[in-house]
Amino acid sequence: MSSSGSGGVEPIGRLVRRTRKLRGLTQYELADALVDLSGKESLGRDDVARWERGKRVPGPYWRHWLGEALDLPFDELDAAARCARRRR
Repeated sequence: MSSSGSGGVEPIGRLVRRTRKLRGLTQYELADALVDLSGKESLGRDDVARWERGKRVPGPYWRHWLGEALDLPFDELDAAARCARRRR
């Protein structure tokens, strides 16, 4: 994890963007993977973009599926979400 002044924890938007790019995924592909994993078709690329820009923080439900899609531990995503909320 990159240091962001919060004990080495980066905001969830940065974590999601960085990890998505490392996995070679577009925002569309990540959104499609989340829809496939969760079975909820209400998520789209715009949601992923909002998360990555820090406009929204994904709730526990989507953090679970983000962990599955990006192979990230839930506790890392949870800490990153707390970091993002503190910065708002």
